[in-house]
Amino acid sequence: MFFTGISDEAGKPIAAQITAHKELGWDYLELRSVDGTGAAALSDAAFSSVADALSAAGLKVSCLAGAIANWSRPITSDFQTDIDELKRSIERMRVLGTRFVRVMSYPNDPEQPLPEDAWRTEAIRRMKILAEMAEDGGITLVHENCSGWGGLSAENSKVLLGEVASPALKLVYDTGNPVTYGQDAWAYYQDVVDDIAYVHIKDAKTVDGEHVYTYCGEGEGCVREIVADLLRRGYDGGFSIEPHLAAVIHTGQEADSAAQQYGAYTEYGRRFMRLVEEAQAAAES
Repeated sequence: MFFTGISDEAGKPIAAQITAHKELGWDYLELRSVDGTGAAALSDAAFSSVADALSAAGLKVSCLAGAIANWSRPITSDFQTDIDELKRSIERMRVLGTRFVRVMSYPNDPEQPLPEDAWRTEAIRRMKILAEMAEDGGITLVHENCSGWGGLSAENSKVLLGEVASPALKLVYDTGNPVTYGQDAWAYYQDVVDDIAYVHIKDAKTVDGEHVYTYCGEGEGCVREIVADLLRRGYDGGFSIEPHLAAVIHTGQEADSAAQQYGAYTEYGRRFMRLVEEAQAAAES
């Protein structure tokens, strides 16, 4: 088991991302964007600079948090965009020594929605092609329980994995997403636990009908219970924090200041480490 986190939530520059993880004493970070540009979209020169900075700091990349099939790319979007991103990602993951790339499975088009069966068929078709590419490239797609057909329910997640039937497609379980999608966090987790290869740590609660992000263990995501259960089962993968407290990168929500963003991220990391220590102590008692 190891700690990591989606590092652009600590700050936009790679220097801030590195400093936060070094301060926490972590050996890994999950790379999503640098200075507002996605890792796969960075110029070759910019990517080389990032890779050199990470190497000099002794940090490894646990996962590339890509945009493939995510909330910004509905099922009617140009599939070639995802094919091209995965090709670039595989090349960059080889440089970084990274095994996982985060994906989703295409939200329906809000303006021209497909019927559910057509949405399902096309999402599975695309994921089969992407999984074949991943297998050939020696990497693994980790599908997040988030935006997209496969994230609608635990059953859909299992159908997606079963239909694609590739060792290059696994699950990244996000503890906070069921809360914001109106799902039962514990039930969802229990249904997919056998296919979880990686975990995002987020938490939220519902206040006056609105979803509010919280520190881990203070919301309705069953974070403590899920972490304890994973450790009991012998989970030895990454726990990657995604606080969504000071900033929510994918929605454009900015922190009041870089210092606030950095402070919220590192405090979240410290609190999560304490949560894990408590779970381990309880398991040993």
